[in-house]
Amino acid sequence: MSFQIKEPILVIGLGGAGSKLAIKAKEALNSDCLLISNDTKDSSSDNSFIHISTDSVVNPSVQLIRGSAFKISDEIKSKIANYSTVVMMSNLAGKAGSAIAPVVSKMCKESDKGLISFAIMPFKYEKDRIFNSGISLKRIREDSKCTIVLDNDSLLDSNPDLSSKTCYDIANSAIMHIVKSLGNSEISSETNILSTSKDSQDIEDSLRDSLKMLYENAPPNSIKRSMVYVVGGSNIPVGVLNSITNITNGILKESNSQIDMTSTEESKVVMLSSIQGMTKFDSYDPLGMIPQENTLDWHTPDCSIDCKLDLYQLE
Repeated sequence: MSFQIKEPILVIGLGGAGSKLAIKAKEALNSDCLLISNDTKDSSSDNSFIHISTDSVVNPSVQLIRGSAFKISDEIKSKIANYSTVVMMSNLAGKAGSAIAPVVSKMCKESDKGLISFAIMPFKYEKDRIFNSGISLKRIREDSKCTIVLDNDSLLDSNPDLSSKTCYDIANSAIMHIVKSLGNSEISSETNILSTSKDSQDIEDSLRDSLKMLYENAPPNSIKRSMVYVVGGSNIPVGVLNSITNITNGILKESNSQIDMTSTEESKVVMLSSIQGMTKFDSYDPLGMIPQENTLDWHTPDCSIDCKLDLYQLE
């Protein structure tokens, strides 16, 4: 089943990276934009902004930011009330993204909004961020009508010569390509893995890198359908396009793949694949295998709150 986008649309950006993507997505979708962050530097004069205050705590934890976000839940709900579709941008490698995303997704589900979530996952060397990103993604997937995940780590594995900044640029470019195609492409109402390659590559090599990135996130038998976007397709020889089509159909089965071409100066492949079953992100939370019905307090994400209790320290 494909995800149906209905107007009016609100794009929400969480944290620094999410806010930058949301501002670009707003222009692509001709929609309204809301930025939410615990850092006032992420605000924009041209867009609505909600500041999540952690009071005097300079370096707040994910749980403290999340608890502070719940305190202003009425303000967030009032901002999304008049929209049919919400597009949420979040970098789950960042504190703000992983903290606020489950809060916003929960509100959207409770308000019966059509939520499409874009989530960027951390590099594996960011060990302190992997656990929180896994927990947040699990909740986002549960609340969203459609979830699109891009894994920075598998992009770096396919291109170990890239710097982290270049990886971010490639990831952001791929996300924006999908955003621009939301109005004319069918996207599965499930978990979707977004994979791509670096620029200035032979188009067949770009396809192979995209497939490698995909298979590092999920086993081949879990892939239900893939949409292959050939960026700059109008400038690519027809023989090369036929070769790409044959490779894709041979690997993904003809009935499970679709080719779409766009006209840009760059030439590369962007793939969006719907997944049914386990992904590598399920292992980020060691307790993630426990069924939801056997989990206590699932409906409220873990967060820190100041209870103002006069308790003495016990030695």
